[in-house]
This record gives sequence, structure tokens and C-alpha cells, in this order.
Amino acid sequence: MTGAVNLFYNLFMGQLQLSLPFKHNETCLREYFQKITGKPLILTITDNATSMISVKEKKDTISVRLHQIFLSADNDVLNEITGFIKRKKGATPKLREFINSHKDLLPKPKPKQIRIKPEGKYFNLSEIFDSLNGEYFNNSLSVMITWGKRSPRYAVKKRTLGSYQKETNTIRVNPILDNKKIPRYVMEFIVYHEMLHADIDTELKNCRRRIHSEEFKKREKIYKYYERAIEWEKQHFRA
Repeated sequence: MTGAVNLFYNLFMGQLQLSLPFKHNETCLREYFQKITGKPLILTITDNATSMISVKEKKDTISVRLHQIFLSADNDVLNEITGFIKRKKGATPKLREFINSHKDLLPKPKPKQIRIKPEGKYFNLSEIFDSLNGEYFNNSLSVMITWGKRSPRYAVKKRTLGSYQKETNTIRVNPILDNKKIPRYVMEFIVYHEMLHADIDTELKNCRRRIHSEEFKKREKIYKYYERAIEWEKQHFRA
């Protein structure tokens, strides 16, 4: 042990109320939690950002798994962790504040890989996208487009027909629309609608987010079969 750790350890063994130095080590924390809880304790330091604190009690032993960022926690945070270990419930405002302030030290979750599947049984979304891109956007849009995942079959009017996700730059179209009963001009309009979302930034008005701005509505009506598509949607998709 270094002199500093030795000094800390001696102070710790002599008193219950401790003033732990920053950058604790695993042994010190285990002794600290064990002294407070009054039970034998097994402490494991992890890099698991999904489950940052987990507690399991078996007979007379407590097993604690703790994320490594807590090695630099102050007394207030350690006291809340101790309370959680003892009761497994209760308010933990200091703990939450500590985690939020150290988010930059946590590994960023890997983005889910997107499976791009534009070919359907009746419609090829890539062909529709390319056609609309040339006719209405001067081929300026570079966006991925795919059918969404199939899920239990609910009424279409209760579901989202299409969506655009800015983070992944992807348009998803509800796979329930890959149906011979859907007119092509309706499919084109649904894709065109999402392409507009990709092309037009969300507008803020009176501190509220507007995804369908005046510009959006104006450009939406440029689609050559706009009236027919809206009428068909009203009859089949909307309540």
C-alpha cells in the first residue's frame, strides 16, 4: 500500500463516518460498504453502463456490482449507494446527478444496424424514391428508404404510414402498404411526404416544434396527385 492509502485505511478502520479520498480503490469501497451495512460484502467493479449498480443478497452475504465511475464519487453519492444496498429502494437524487454529470465518461451505445430492404412484393421503394427525387428534388436528396418491420396486424388508420428518422437519415414505410389494393399514386404520396421531412428542417414557433410548417404544407400540394391521394387516404386510412 502507498502511504496515502495506508493512512486512509487506518483512519477508516478507526471510525464509521469516513471522508473518502477521490479515486478510491476497490478494497476501500468494499470495506466502506461492509462497515455501514454490517454484513460480509463482495464488491465487483465493472464497466457495465446498462446496469450501473446491482445488488444481490444470499443468506448473510451481499454481492454488489458497481460501475467504475463510482470510484471517484464523493461521500454524498456513496451514502446514497449504501442506502440503496441496504434497502434497494428510496430516493437517490445525488446518485442520479452524479451519473448525469459523468455521462461523457460512459461508452456511447453502438447504433443499431439498419437493414435496408426497399423491394416489396408490389412496390419497390427505391424506384419510387428515385422517380420522385428527380421530379421534385432535382436529385438532391440522399436518403435511405426501406420497408419497416412487420408486426401484429392492426388497422392501418391506427398506424403510422411512414416516418423519417433524422439520426439515421432513413425513411421507413409501413409494410402493410405493400398491397395490390394500394394505388401507386398513394404510395408515391406517402414516400413524397417523408422525403419532404428529410428536406425541410423542423420549425420552431412559439417555442413549439412544428413538423408540418407552412413551407411543408405548400410543397406537399405540389405533388401532382395530391388531391386524389388525400381523398383516398381519408376514405381508407383516417377515422
